[in-house]
Amino acid sequence: MSEKLEQQSLSQFSEKAYLDYSMYVILDRALPHIGDGLKPVQRRIIYAMSELGLSSAAKYKKSARTVGDVIGKFHPHGDTAAYEAMVLLSQTFSTRYPLIDGQGNWGSIDDPKSFAAMRYTECRLSPYAKSLLEELGQGTVDWVSNFDGTLLEPSVLPSRLPNLLLNGATGIAVGMATDIPPHNLNEVVKACIKILDEPKVSVEELYAIVPGPDFPTKAEIISSEEDLKEIYRSGRGSIKMRSTYEIESGEIIITALPHQTSSSKILEQIAIQMDSKKLPMIVDLRDESDEENPTRLVLVPKSNRVDKDAVMNHLFATTDLQKNYRVNMNLIGLNGKPQTRDIKSVLKEWLTFRTQTVTRRLQHRLDWVLDRLHILEGLLVIYLNIDEVINIIRNEDEPKKVLQKKFKLSVVQVDAILEIRLRQLAKLEEIKIKEEQGTLDTERKELEKLLSSKARLKTLIKKELKADAEIYGDDRNSPIVVREEATAFDEAELISSDPVTLVLSERGWIRAAKGHDVDAESLNYREGDSYFSSALSRNNLNAIFLDSKGKAYTLPCHSLPSARGQGEPLSGRLNAESGETFMGVMSGKDDEQVVLASSSGYGFIAKLIDLQTKNKSGKAAIRVQENAKVLKPYLVESENDYLAAITNQGRMLVFPCSELPQLARGKGNKIIGIPKANFDSGEDFLQEVVTLNEEKELKLISGKRHFTIKFKDLENFAGNRGRRGNFLPKGFRKVDRVEVVTLKNSKE
Repeated sequence: MSEKLEQQSLSQFSEKAYLDYSMYVILDRALPHIGDGLKPVQRRIIYAMSELGLSSAAKYKKSARTVGDVIGKFHPHGDTAAYEAMVLLSQTFSTRYPLIDGQGNWGSIDDPKSFAAMRYTECRLSPYAKSLLEELGQGTVDWVSNFDGTLLEPSVLPSRLPNLLLNGATGIAVGMATDIPPHNLNEVVKACIKILDEPKVSVEELYAIVPGPDFPTKAEIISSEEDLKEIYRSGRGSIKMRSTYEIESGEIIITALPHQTSSSKILEQIAIQMDSKKLPMIVDLRDESDEENPTRLVLVPKSNRVDKDAVMNHLFATTDLQKNYRVNMNLIGLNGKPQTRDIKSVLKEWLTFRTQTVTRRLQHRLDWVLDRLHILEGLLVIYLNIDEVINIIRNEDEPKKVLQKKFKLSVVQVDAILEIRLRQLAKLEEIKIKEEQGTLDTERKELEKLLSSKARLKTLIKKELKADAEIYGDDRNSPIVVREEATAFDEAELISSDPVTLVLSERGWIRAAKGHDVDAESLNYREGDSYFSSALSRNNLNAIFLDSKGKAYTLPCHSLPSARGQGEPLSGRLNAESGETFMGVMSGKDDEQVVLASSSGYGFIAKLIDLQTKNKSGKAAIRVQENAKVLKPYLVESENDYLAAITNQGRMLVFPCSELPQLARGKGNKIIGIPKANFDSGEDFLQEVVTLNEEKELKLISGKRHFTIKFKDLENFAGNRGRRGNFLPKGFRKVDRVEVVTLKNSKE
């Protein structure tokens, strides 16, 4: 038997399958409908609860019962997904106007997902949910088959209020998403009435009524007016929320957190900063939140002198105490298509939905009234001819047809007559019928007036909106305020400026000793190691190291190991080339100057800022020619400093530092004259350079002997930059080390 098989390419099949799936996710899962502002799972939860009779006045029932009905009758997905959707609809800190009233553990603002299992919790609908369900059985919406075709469910709920804006919505579909913030009911209702009264109202005029979203928490909205207006103009943008705090007895009390922010996460973020010494002014952190104070985080400053506003400003910039929320008012409109809309078009389209809903409700009621009047008209005819009617019913084989023909009645009227009980044949019933006729006729006229007049329909909608606002409306939660941009503390500001002495050993081990009165040479060194260089600095400055190839490296002083131990090797902290040694350490303010020189007799003056880098591999500082090496750097303390250059042959030249050029990097100019042939053979080279002034003396050390030259005696060695210099006294031409000694009576 041959069968007809449909053939389709894999690409065509895949494309169609993916598009079908995408449309399903967009329309039946992720995006809310403009009418009731609900996604399908939320709508089905609310409807299933109403079918179970779980109104706001009913007794609580186990959540598992509701979840079972939802997934068994309307939403064939996982029970966990359905229950989590229920939880969000009940949490007062997640939903601005909760639709479910929960009993039991439904989570907390500290941990929204800490809710108990559905077998433990109980729920019923909240009073606000009535605004979504009240008109459901009045012909207001279309009904569709459920997933297996055995039941009907509403395609949308006949919401009496624009729930889409009141509770907002978030969802991720395929290729699109939605992020609609919640708003204040009273403000939104006033905006709806404004549009009904003035259809051509502008977004700017609506902004005067709805100045911004209104979240469940009492944190501040600090977005600028222009940013908020742009959100309402385009339907897209972002909102900034900031925590609120108070000062009590010198302590900082955080009283409200941004929407969907966990207090435990905030505490963790602050604690990490405290542990890493980025918040030295905070000594303690406590969570005193309880039932009366859902959010109460306490920060204890180090002293009363701490600027608490500055501390909070830093925390706003570095933690979730300030958060940005994306806004994308993407929703499914009355045409069944997703689209991002501005606030005016959202409210206008919802009012169109509301007008259609009210019209259908009134028409449904009018149809019922007309049907009832039609039946009452037939009943009245019977009561006027009661004996004849009874006789026909008793004696005729087909009383229905006889009555219909005799009294010119419709089938509906005859059916109503035949269903009358004997006790209803009393004279009193005739009076009741006439009274009911009068009442219904009055109602009919009123309904017809409403349906025939757009103005009266608008008035009715406004009246109902105002009435619902009276019942469900409340004050704004989220204040809208103007605040300065939050900025984090500069790391240097957080570090104390305590004096330290940086000590570098021969083998490149570094440490930082507290104070400036440290005898660096007497410190304990590793076996085979000894003192090499030191620099006076402060804890909040940087240490700069120079290697033998002329590269400069930077490390923060506060990160260096304490001098209580023997320090750490710089090779473990910096990526210096193998075999390179460190020739010195320097530190100071950015604009301080230092002399960089090489043994070839060349050098220049550089600013410390030009030598600093965040690159662990360092940056080029002084260019060194072949066979030359870098000398120890020396700080220039003032513009009146002199430079003393000493060669290995015992020659010394002294000249003003101002004669050297100031460069960021390079080879520099000639400091002292060294014959090239002598340098190439290694016989003659620059051994050391130091800076000094009138308040200092030069101490030359040769073996166990030393010789001090006073500043005024340096005139014997003065000369122009680049000259050969004069010989040192005999016996001190082989200089092992040079020290600059500050005179005791000089100012520090």
